[in-house]
Amino acid sequence: MHSGPPGGGTWTGVAVTVAGVLVGVAVALAVPSLRDAVGDAIHGNTAQVREDLSGSVSGPLLVFWLAMVHVVVWYPAEILDAASGYVFGFGAGFPLVMGSWIVSGLAAYAVGRHFARPLLYRVAGEERFKRAEDLIHRGGAIALIGGRLIPIVPFSLMGYVCGAARVPLFRFTWTTAVGYVPITAYFTYLGSKLEGFSAQDPILWIGGVGLLLCMLLVRFLMPRATGNRDQGPKPEAQPEAEKS
Repeated sequence: MHSGPPGGGTWTGVAVTVAGVLVGVAVALAVPSLRDAVGDAIHGNTAQVREDLSGSVSGPLLVFWLAMVHVVVWYPAEILDAASGYVFGFGAGFPLVMGSWIVSGLAAYAVGRHFARPLLYRVAGEERFKRAEDLIHRGGAIALIGGRLIPIVPFSLMGYVCGAARVPLFRFTWTTAVGYVPITAYFTYLGSKLEGFSAQDPILWIGGVGLLLCMLLVRFLMPRATGNRDQGPKPEAQPEAEKS
């Protein structure tokens, strides 16, 4: 008889994940500069987030912690990208914020892996979630990269779903890195140019067109990726140790 939590995984994993989330929330509430930055991000106040980051010597740490807070508070991720570019410039801001998002994504994956499935059932409906899970497994890496290229999908939600669907950790990590680079790079660059913004900047136009082409390419490849696997047996939950 299965004695683990209803979402799968182990009770130890659940305890560690919950403890990590609670510690993160406690730190966010206890540190005034972080608490203010989180509040500004939630309210979509990009200008104030830029001021929060530039007004503190611990700005890089604030970037990291704001990304981690996104695991439980789904503010628009592009706010942090643009603010990081504005404060630190593209050269330093992009790797800083991209690395922070990857760690944040792994934390969201852990939440999904250990106990988010029942929550996703209640929010999205069990049947709808199982359809999404099936699509993720049949679509493979293309489906995961495609999900990262859609700006309206909350960053942490993808981590929840992939963790609950038992997507192999290695595949989740590299597709998150590859799939989230275009959006992160574009908005970080946009933020870095805010002081001297020009609509005639060719990189802004090239980047925008590039994002659109990436989304269209994934839209073109998805039916083929899922169709090629329709003939095989329906994928079962895969062990975490399996690698793509």
